[in-house]
Amino acid sequence: MANIKSAIKRVETNNKKRLNNNTQKSAMRSQIRQVEKLIEAKDKENASIAYQAAKKAIDKAIGKGIVHQNFGNRQKSRLEQRINQLGA
Repeated sequence: MANIKSAIKRVETNNKKRLNNNTQKSAMRSQIRQVEKLIEAKDKENASIAYQAAKKAIDKAIGKGIVHQNFGNRQKSRLEQRINQLGA
């Protein structure tokens, strides 16, 4: 356990940030799962709408440094490819 006042504060702020990051990351993953569920149901229209929301959540997470840019771009690309395959 930290004894120095600044170290104690750093531990507290790290814990707060970790909880907030986990909340946002979980929300992003939920959006992605929603899109995947609609893709499995072959519902292209609703999947496209849900993809826009998921894309926004992914971009927000990238901007805040919660996930790496390559990870976010890869997720968006894979979802979009799967949605586009529904029409073919």
